Amino acid sequence: MKYIFIINPIAGNDDKAKIISSIKEAFRGSGNEMIIEETRFSGDAKNIASKYAKEYGKECVIVTCGGDGTVHEAAGGLAFSETPLMILPFGTGNDFAKKIYGEKKVNLQKVINNFGLLEGKPKYSVKSIDLIDYNGEICINVMSFGLDSLVAALGKKMADKYHFLGHQAYNLAVMPILMKGLHYNINLDINCVDKDGNEYKLQEENRDYALFAICNASYYGGGFCPAPDSVLDDGLLDYALVDGMPLFKALPIIPKYSEGSANEQTVKNVFHNGYIKSGRVWSVDGSPLPGNCDGEMFDYNEVNFEVKPKSLKLCVIE
Repeated sequence: MKYIFIINPIAGNDDKAKIISSIKEAFRGSGNEMIIEETRFSGDAKNIASKYAKEYGKECVIVTCGGDGTVHEAAGGLAFSETPLMILPFGTGNDFAKKIYGEKKVNLQKVINNFGLLEGKPKYSVKSIDLIDYNGEICINVMSFGLDSLVAALGKKMADKYHFLGHQAYNLAVMPILMKGLHYNINLDINCVDKDGNEYKLQEENRDYALFAICNASYYGGGFCPAPDSVLDDGLLDYALVDGMPLFKALPIIPKYSEGSANEQTVKNVFHNGYIKSGRVWSVDGSPLPGNCDGEMFDYNEVNFEVKPKSLKLCVIE
């Protein structure tokens, strides 16, 4: 079996070279082939993953050694293929890894050990999970609009500039964005599903909102948790829609949103959550939406999206 390690050279972990060297040594004589590919530019991880998936199919595994951006790109390159994705959380936020490894502070060494990589004989199961298609692109974790997108953008800038801040950069980014106001406007045409499986429409024009998160997984923005009970292979997306509000009302909600306890019961009247299959969101005035996917900002003024059930193969710890 070929294992393609896609390494982001600027990802957060300082011990990356030492860890990769140890894995490489373990693979010698194991019967498995380790191929190392370093990314050189934005989008390169997608290109690398796609190239190997087309050439080797299920006879290779793509191993991402970076953060959420690298995972996002690799998922785009592997969507609808037979090649599985293994995620080693070398990044700053590692939000998708938090979901799949069940820890808000993911232990990289523990993940590596559990996958058997230091023995040269990887052990794992393969699970098919859902993805989000948005305007023909792929999202594996969370797509969001409004306050949280602006926080994610500022947090990423701070984390890239001041590496020592780690995921705390996202927490520090909250206050500067909050001070600018919590009222945005958006048009919605969403296909929702209630708890009994019945489908219904959510249609609004010029909706005043603070944030709108559409979630395949649970965490984003360095650890905020809008969808703690999300299921990666249920064919549904969880959503959190928060009304526009003054700053003094928002402050008590932030800790709940971070820990995953914010919902319609704990934050009454302004917090709305449920399930989505597909939909369309678009700008009220034609300007770019304040939106992001997996922490990567985009400048669409209209987004058409839908869940793609079980469209990515993921390596999970046995």
